Amino acid sequence: MTYAAEHLHEQAAYLAFHLHWPLPDILDLEHADRQRYLAETAALVARAHDGS
Repeated sequence: MTYAAEHLHEQAAYLAFHLHWPLPDILDLEHADRQRYLAETAALVARAHDGS
């Protein structure tokens, strides 16, 4: 597996775990859209942890 494929799997796992999205939906996202959802989700997770 190449680095890019490994990184994509990590991103997919993160979004699937936090947003409960199915893998095909995540893989269908354009790169820029996936990056935006990752950043937004990470911000939400960080805020949730800061507030607890």
